[in-house]
Amino acid sequence: MKLIKLISANYISDYNIEVTFNDGLKSIVDLKNELWGEIFEPLNDLNKFKKFRLNPFTIEWENGADFSPEFLYELAQEKTLK
Repeated sequence: MKLIKLISANYISDYNIEVTFNDGLKSIVDLKNELWGEIFEPLNDLNKFKKFRLNPFTIEWENGADFSPEFLYELAQEKTLK
């Protein structure tokens, strides 16, 4: 199985990010209900949430928060299948 990684991520609105993976899957993931726990709670501030960047595998924020590409892929697949 090929290593899954994000190749692009674009802010859409609210807590929605359009993600594209290296296998061609493209979808919009809604992360609003995923922002819990000490590292993610600051991202409930939409101004902070919008400031993500793409690293070689996934998206990350200035405070060190990130989601594994596999987790984002799962969310993207769920959205695509509905």
